[in-house]
Amino acid sequence: MHGYFGPAGTFTHQALLTLTRAEARPYSSVVGALAGVRAGEVQAAVVPIENSVEGGVSATLDELINGEPLMIRREVLVPVSFGLYARPGTRLADVRHVLTHGHAAAQCRRFLVGLEGAQVTEAGSTAGAAEEVARPDSRHDAAVCARVAGEMYGLSELAWPIEDNPGAVTRFVEVVRAGEPPMRTGADKTTLVAYMDEDRSGALLEILEQFKVRGVNLTRIESRPTKTLLGSYCFSIDAEGHLHDERIAETLAGLARVCPQVHFLGSYPRADRVTPKVDRRFSDESFTSAREWVSSLDAED
Repeated sequence: MHGYFGPAGTFTHQALLTLTRAEARPYSSVVGALAGVRAGEVQAAVVPIENSVEGGVSATLDELINGEPLMIRREVLVPVSFGLYARPGTRLADVRHVLTHGHAAAQCRRFLVGLEGAQVTEAGSTAGAAEEVARPDSRHDAAVCARVAGEMYGLSELAWPIEDNPGAVTRFVEVVRAGEPPMRTGADKTTLVAYMDEDRSGALLEILEQFKVRGVNLTRIESRPTKTLLGSYCFSIDAEGHLHDERIAETLAGLARVCPQVHFLGSYPRADRVTPKVDRRFSDESFTSAREWVSSLDAED
């Protein structure tokens, strides 16, 4: 069974439905969904990890490395669009209290600012906001959510679409307990978290050089606090390639030498199926040939 950051009607639920239509268990938070995987309550969980407007989802990035090892098995891209929904009979001019998730509020900032006198309160999810607004005794007048959530809870659409940046996309990942990664497809992505050896000039460069000298392109990098000392950060990274690619394997080996800690979070197929352009110097054949040459130097006559 799958778990997901629920309730039903969230964008995460939509991402889950692209993977399976089987019965799934909703969790009220990303932390809860990933804890469910660690505890064996569900075999896998679908959670958001990155948005094209707001960047990385902090709760997911932090919780992936907080506890027993987990691994990303798959990713899903979902277009994100929001509307303003209210109980039938509510007019746009009547809206004074809006409920929604923090990321949704950030993506609809200009519209919400235009609702003069309206107060925005954050909820656990956009679908949860719609469910709350649907209650006859709710103190909230409207919810910012997906159209599917508004329809699911019988709300009226007051405005659509309302996001500041049309065409936004959220990336979701299917997470399982650590094990053998999926077979490489040639269009893969590897996710990891690398810690700096110490806070000094050039420490981040030392990490990035491990990718550069092996011809590995990064698709995402962002800093996250280690939650130990003020100013102490680690780096969450997505790189083009698979663990079974020579260039990725050697990059991980290099990181293991220069970093006090590295979390490997999986190699998996890219949702966009884009095949990276790899210079011939960094092909598997090139690495193999180089090793064979070095071995030949010590060969007996």
